[in-house]
Amino acid sequence: MGAGLVPQQVQQVTQQVAPAVQALPGLARVAAGAAWHTTGWGVRAYVRTSLKVARAVVDPDARADLAREAVGAVEVVSGVARSLMTGEPVPADAEEKVDARPGGRRAATAREASPETLRERGAALLERSRDVWSEEQGHPAYARILDDLAPDEARILLLLLQGGPQPSVDVRTGGPAGLVSSQLVAPGLSMIGARAGVRYPERVPAYLNNLFRLGLIWLSREPLRDPADYQVLEAQPDVLAALHSVKFAKVVRRSVHLTPFGEGFCRLVLVEPEQALTADYPEHDVPRTSGGGETPEG
Repeated sequence: MGAGLVPQQVQQVTQQVAPAVQALPGLARVAAGAAWHTTGWGVRAYVRTSLKVARAVVDPDARADLAREAVGAVEVVSGVARSLMTGEPVPADAEEKVDARPGGRRAATAREASPETLRERGAALLERSRDVWSEEQGHPAYARILDDLAPDEARILLLLLQGGPQPSVDVRTGGPAGLVSSQLVAPGLSMIGARAGVRYPERVPAYLNNLFRLGLIWLSREPLRDPADYQVLEAQPDVLAALHSVKFAKVVRRSVHLTPFGEGFCRLVLVEPEQALTADYPEHDVPRTSGGGETPEG
């Protein structure tokens, strides 16, 4: 008898949701369906999960939780339907209400971050570290980093891997006053965007910020060893414009490097395995622990 409660509750939920959606005029009904599927809402996320249903068959507490979640899903979709019918905006917290419920994403994240779960994952990690037969390749963060990269950023990484460290300059105020207090006029000017062939050159500062945030690059206060690397850069229009924007100006030479972590990422992800093993890529300086690097903002 108890096991039959779940199908009965599913049927009741379906009967309550269907009239609300069908009552919408044509376009509004399509919009409701699109919003429903796009945001991942819906009774399916709560009552059609096989694991939950199986647990609910034998566990009275699980049946109660499943019923509460189904009712919550009905409340949300009914509210969306009413909003679309009356022309009112959909409540901004509708998805948050779903996420906060026991089956929602936020609830799942909270469980994953519990001290007990974290300790279990830590113990499993140490156990894998003692496995001498393990053949893991690449850092586990590489997969997540790929999700955080723009296509242009991949081109910049490939430039740094194959072309080596890139010159960068800051334009600061100079002259007698600059000896006492030099102000930054234009930071981090480079030809990285042009040399990498990026599609959106104006976004290069943001790209470098993101690559720095991900630990793939670092910005050195030291110049490259060959001064010739700066000759073309310092003749670029943006550098000249910054130099002419103040009465006294000076150029401070910097450089952009891959971190060891970033170089390993590029070798594994951005080039063919044979090329990664045989190619003689230029060397990058290793980030200093203090005083040697800075953020892209300067």
